[in-house]
Amino acid sequence: MDLATPHGPARVQLQQPRTASGNDRVDARLALVLGHGAGGGVGSPDLRAASEAALALGFVVALVEQPYRVAGRRSPAPAGQLDTSWLAVIEALAAGPLAGCRLVVGGRSSGARVACRTAALAEAVAVLCLAFPLLPPGAARQGDISKSRLGELDVVPASVPVLVVQGASDPFGMPPLARNRSVVAISGTHTLSSANAVRDAVSPWLAGLVTPES
Repeated sequence: MDLATPHGPARVQLQQPRTASGNDRVDARLALVLGHGAGGGVGSPDLRAASEAALALGFVVALVEQPYRVAGRRSPAPAGQLDTSWLAVIEALAAGPLAGCRLVVGGRSSGARVACRTAALAEAVAVLCLAFPLLPPGAARQGDISKSRLGELDVVPASVPVLVVQGASDPFGMPPLARNRSVVAISGTHTLSSANAVRDAVSPWLAGLVTPES
């Protein structure tokens, strides 16, 4: 579905979990909303793996394509536009197909940054970060922490759990642990190409968010 934002239409792929009989579930009360990286789309291996893990646990999954990608541009929009568009999508989903769902937000790389910056306004109950780009590669090599994006992780409310799944050899660096933040290092770089490793990291964390009321 296409959803209007102040910066053009965003596109959402909505996936419903299925029961053992194969019928669509209509009683899910948890939803995972994921955004893509700066130059990629919602079909990346890590986003697919996280989606599969969530669907298996009964989550609804929404994969969000930012307006600049829908318009055919590869260069990302400025951060303010990304955040505004994301929040417009979240608002529309919460008022429509995801009404009544508790929202877990996240994404890969740039999408993870957007989800962290807007977690409070989105009233997210948890944040999933795949390949969070802590430092630009050059700054990471030089140990220049002045360009660190750690503040974007730290801005997530302390009551909201965060999972970061990071490639052990990611040139963008390794985010640190925090009281509300778990970090799982898996084999690989920034691409997180091992779907099995991503699923193994994400599944138990998502399962911990499921309550009897979910």
